[in-house]
Amino acid sequence: MRAWALLCLAVPFVAAAPSEVRNQAPFFYKGHDLSSLKTLEDVGSIYKDTSRHNQTRPVEDILGDGGMNTVRLRIWVNPEAGTNGLEYNLELAKRFQKKGYKIYLDFHFSDSWADPNKQPPPAAWPTTLSPLASTLRTYVKSTLVSFEKAGIKLDIVSLGNEIRHGMLWPVGYVDVDVQPWSKTIANFSNLATLYKAARAGVDDAVHIGVAKPQVMIHIDNGWNITLQQRWFGAMVANGIPTTAWDVFGFSFYPFYGTAATFSNLKTTLNTLAWEYRKPIQVVETDYPAICNGQWNPIPESSEPEIPYSISGQLTWTDTVIDIVRQVPFGLGQGVHYWEPAWLNNTSLGSDCNDAILFDPDYTNYPQMVGYSRVSVNLFQERT
Repeated sequence: MRAWALLCLAVPFVAAAPSEVRNQAPFFYKGHDLSSLKTLEDVGSIYKDTSRHNQTRPVEDILGDGGMNTVRLRIWVNPEAGTNGLEYNLELAKRFQKKGYKIYLDFHFSDSWADPNKQPPPAAWPTTLSPLASTLRTYVKSTLVSFEKAGIKLDIVSLGNEIRHGMLWPVGYVDVDVQPWSKTIANFSNLATLYKAARAGVDDAVHIGVAKPQVMIHIDNGWNITLQQRWFGAMVANGIPTTAWDVFGFSFYPFYGTAATFSNLKTTLNTLAWEYRKPIQVVETDYPAICNGQWNPIPESSEPEIPYSISGQLTWTDTVIDIVRQVPFGLGQGVHYWEPAWLNNTSLGSDCNDAILFDPDYTNYPQMVGYSRVSVNLFQERT
């Protein structure tokens, strides 16, 4: 200690000027959700890089050349055949981290899909509030410990997926449209208890040595400022401190009516940045490359001047990225494209034919081939 003190006297301490610290740009997450990749590769599917004369390459290498720096992975509790389960994700996360990608883990708190239309609890979990909360806390802790033991650093964890209507239904169901406001707050009581438990699970893991990830709350309909203000307001009114999450995460898709506009997205992100002073990311988005009405009526885009095409994919995502980057105080810190390589689910849940970033070849189905489109480069800087 004395030697250190003498050294400090001998060597002038030079600190960065406050303006230099403030002007240092935060890391901007450029992510793709690759949750389905292992399922596709397990049946022999491959990806071809059309910019390299159709060379067969790992999909993350193709997308990495296109600017990706983060991989998002969804995790289910006890899924059929292990798909999207713990071991499935540990294998993928190790692979991606080894190549330098940051890892963003998206908890669904379900054995299968959880989204605004369904949030089924794991079949083996309790169905009453107190034991359910306890189980949730233990699950979050044990999952994070498993990643740590596997040598995987999680940069972001989302405690729930698109939880506009809560999670772990029916116990954790919520509705922001309940009136009056006092009843809205009461409606959020169970969800607040469950969220506190999940968040405590993160703290439990950190307490025993797990590196702390950024904790995200993920809501859909990022264009709807009324939804977001009422949702987060009700959580805070139920005793959730604003320190209980680090990052806002929002979904933003073009098919949720004409209100899902760039202008409304910008209003939401900027307003929340002013109100909460927290980082914000768009964690799910996509745009169709093909939408010709072959299988379903062609849906109206919320930005109809953007064509359904590969170039339209680039225009859509370029604009979303610009809106996020322009959020006040440098708080816009990431955009993630949802499942760009899902060759056997190209519609990505829309009524359009194809919103992925690869042209699929089904000649030897179930072994599929994905040929990269120019839109794999959506995270590259363009002039």
